[in-house]
Amino acid sequence: MGALWQTDSSKAVVPTERVDEAPVPEKTRRNRHGWKAFWLLLVIIAIVVGLAASKEMRTSRFQARELSQYAASLTYTLEPGPSEAIRYPGNGPFDLRLGYSSLDEFLPRLLKRNYVITEQARFSPALLSYTDKGLFVPYSEKIQAGLSITDCRAAPLYKYNYPQQLYSSFESIPPVVVSSLLFIENRFLLDPKQPLANPAVDWPRFGMAAWSQVAKLLRLPGQSAGGSTLATQLEKYRHSPDGLTVSGAEKLRQMMSASVRAYQPGPQTLGARQNIVRDYLNSVPLSAVPGHGEVHGMAEGLRVWYGSDFNQANEQLNSPATDAKTMAAKGLALREMLSLMIAQRRPSHYLTKGREELADLTDSHLRLLKQNGVIDNALADAALTSKVTYRDWQTQPTLQPIETNKGISVARSRLASMLNRPLYDLDRLDLSATSTLQGDLQTQATAYLKKLADPAYAAEIGLLGERLLTPTSTTQVRYSFTLFELTPDGSRVRVQTDSTDQPFDINEGSKLELGSTAKMRVLTTYLQIIAELHDKYGAMSVPELKKVEVPDQDRLSQWVIDYLIQNKDHDLSKMLGAALDRKYSASPGEAFFTGGGLHVFHNFRKEDNGRIPTLRDALRESINLPFIRLMRDVVRYVTYSGPNSSAELLKDDRDPRRQEYLASFADREGTAFQLKFWKKYRNKDTQARLDTFLDSMRPTPIRMAAVHRYLLPDASQEDFNTFVRSHLKGTKLTEKLTDDRLIRLYDSYGPGSYDLPDQGFIAKVHPLDLWMMGYLLNHPDATFSEIVKASHFERQEVYSWLFKSKHKGARDSRIRTMLEIEAFLEIHQRWQKVGYPFDHLVPSLATAIGSSGDRPAALAELIGTILNDGVRMPTLRIDSLHFAAGTPYETQLVNDPHVGKRVMPSEVATAMREALSQVVDAGTAKRVSGSFKLADGSPLAMGGKTGTGDNRIEAIGSGGRILSSKSINRTATFVFYIGDHHFGTLTAFVPGRSAENFKFTSALPVQVLKGMAPILTPYLQPGSDSQCNPTQTASVAMLEAPRPTAR
Repeated sequence: MGALWQTDSSKAVVPTERVDEAPVPEKTRRNRHGWKAFWLLLVIIAIVVGLAASKEMRTSRFQARELSQYAASLTYTLEPGPSEAIRYPGNGPFDLRLGYSSLDEFLPRLLKRNYVITEQARFSPALLSYTDKGLFVPYSEKIQAGLSITDCRAAPLYKYNYPQQLYSSFESIPPVVVSSLLFIENRFLLDPKQPLANPAVDWPRFGMAAWSQVAKLLRLPGQSAGGSTLATQLEKYRHSPDGLTVSGAEKLRQMMSASVRAYQPGPQTLGARQNIVRDYLNSVPLSAVPGHGEVHGMAEGLRVWYGSDFNQANEQLNSPATDAKTMAAKGLALREMLSLMIAQRRPSHYLTKGREELADLTDSHLRLLKQNGVIDNALADAALTSKVTYRDWQTQPTLQPIETNKGISVARSRLASMLNRPLYDLDRLDLSATSTLQGDLQTQATAYLKKLADPAYAAEIGLLGERLLTPTSTTQVRYSFTLFELTPDGSRVRVQTDSTDQPFDINEGSKLELGSTAKMRVLTTYLQIIAELHDKYGAMSVPELKKVEVPDQDRLSQWVIDYLIQNKDHDLSKMLGAALDRKYSASPGEAFFTGGGLHVFHNFRKEDNGRIPTLRDALRESINLPFIRLMRDVVRYVTYSGPNSSAELLKDDRDPRRQEYLASFADREGTAFQLKFWKKYRNKDTQARLDTFLDSMRPTPIRMAAVHRYLLPDASQEDFNTFVRSHLKGTKLTEKLTDDRLIRLYDSYGPGSYDLPDQGFIAKVHPLDLWMMGYLLNHPDATFSEIVKASHFERQEVYSWLFKSKHKGARDSRIRTMLEIEAFLEIHQRWQKVGYPFDHLVPSLATAIGSSGDRPAALAELIGTILNDGVRMPTLRIDSLHFAAGTPYETQLVNDPHVGKRVMPSEVATAMREALSQVVDAGTAKRVSGSFKLADGSPLAMGGKTGTGDNRIEAIGSGGRILSSKSINRTATFVFYIGDHHFGTLTAFVPGRSAENFKFTSALPVQVLKGMAPILTPYLQPGSDSQCNPTQTASVAMLEAPRPTAR
């Protein structure tokens, strides 16, 4: 075996069959060569692409050509009417600040306020497609914007520029500031060798940033690097939500948007890149400061954070001087600038808690700038040895000036209200508004009113004398003046000013007792009722009129029927004239049950006490008692003959359907009153609702106790004491409000002591008003339907007195109080229709002589309606608004001229004008008669109403005896019209306890107005339009078909 093994092992193995050699397949060879060719081609393509990309990175030629051509298609045009081809930007910080993002909120609000869009930007199809992809609209953005207000002649009134200081051009920036910024942020941005460069991409930094992101994913050591250029930073803090880059997609959006914006002017980008530097330095966010707000840009940053002067800093950095003092100032200016450039990375940290860290970083950057030759050694050393001083907010607060010009202040406030923005935000909107004010006249009127404080000038004008002023009192009186011009589309405010430099506006922001001016409201309501009764009975025959049943207490209806029976001519104008000739006693000898008790009223002149004047005479001479009695007749008409009268139910106590009818009536009437109360409280917070409720009451300890124990039944004795005392503060009381007295009140009016009607009667408020206030305290978000559903029992309970009434004509004090409260709710609605500004009237006949309060502006609106033949027009303070001028969001709006509502018959307005003219011709305002003349010397038609308000807190004893009296303020007002187109008010006002020493009457404002005649007359001439530009309404007429001016 072993030999065999050895023999076999030494021989080669010979196959028993022949096998042919297999050839290499041809296909395999081809595949091999194909792959070689493919990879070779791929390498070549990669090399070509790499070379092309490298060349593109160096030259940006392809980007410049393609992007500039594409950007050229992203256009917009300004065309008439509202635009369907527009996209408002997202919530980027600058878009929000300038108001562009809010246009879809602003415009609907303005359209609801009778403005119409006359012109608006329209995007090209390419721009629409571009913005729909989420990219930022490319256009040349404003470096400075803000609110601008001009007067009716387009003369400037108010201008707020933000930022207030800036670099107006690239050339105005000191070179050292530019080079320092570029070294830190974007070193090759302004390379002149790259005229086509895309500023949105810095390729070396972009590559480092990309690698840092990869390294972060792989958890490799090293620092992260940012790839943002100045161009993309601008896009980020201007247009990205919250000014942040929250994702890679957001970064790409910033880069693409910045690229398109840079190439929009054309392929050459050096100018665009220079503007990027300018815009960055002007707008970089630098946190915010309490009492000042946001800080943007180098100028504001220097002023707010360091208290440094921007212009001075730039002068120092541009200075070629090398002396030690100049270099020290230059070094400090550079350090401040550089520190702000660095701080922008984390401004809220570095500029507050991280100030030492910021100082160290600034030192490091200064050394780097020196090492790299960006700044010379001397400047670097000066900057390194300097030290910034932060502004001390206590000793150097940033003060925001308060606008004291009343006309401008009101215009700004009106704009803020229209747009639902605070004044701080309003000033920063890219908005131009045209005011209705006449700037020259505003200035002259303001100077005149202020000059009246000079005793010598006051004497020259005729303000010294009996019922006027003394030489020592002229400085204490404040004057407020407003002049309106009646135009086809509204009442334009031409002057609104006063003699103070305080922001408070007497004309619009006050609630004052303006005395006898209320008689104008009462007389208007009276004549409107006469006109209504004329409409109701005027077409009846004499036999039909004799069959009409009229309640005994309704003297007005009875007079109308008697007049129509006795006079064949039923012409309304003649009937209104006869109504003005009705006579009322001026005797003060009657005590009137009103406001829940007996009251006695007096005339200003005792000589009038024995007279029985006509209403025309009583208005002319401002006699009180006839108007108290007229108001009583109006209340009785509303109570007994007005629509849905409660008294109607008491006519037939034996009607078997009475119970069912009364239940239905109680539910219907209660709901109607609840709706009135709801309108008073809706859109208010809890405290404002409670303030409104309490404001309608005359506070006494018992009334406050009844209200508090009903509204807050679980409140402690301590809370009760605090409430009662706080609301009776300053009120003279007949009994000292001791702790024992408060304990008795707390116990006496606690839960269960009285039912709702009793509690309302005690508090002298409508019980349903009291109930609703309590319900809203516990359910502040309740809707009206929920209130109605929850108060079914209370509505029946409140009207339970109707069910218990057993004797026709038997009315106790409680029923009369209820009827009077309900009547004044109806009267209040009538007054609101002609412009009364407040949510309620005091339910007392004293309202006829001013106890419910009023505003001069609201009285002017009423006399303007009378002048306009009974058509109430809107009060216009802003004629037009121009948003975002020169941008893709540009929008212009003007007043809609087709606005006006008839609120009284033309005949009533005519009768009122005639009655008011007699006040000037021969009444309490006769001293101004003939003062205003036409160019030919003939007097302008004039009328008005005077009123004096001596506002006091009085303590009343038994029998109505006044125990003490303390003056709160004193007012005297003249509301007037002059000619066919002008009207207004002039008010003299003394606030506080010092009013105790003044005895002036409405003769004072009348005399002041007379003294204004030389100033006002040139602007009052027919056809002068107050020397304003004609209102431009032609564009509106093209947008809408004509509509009736009034119905």
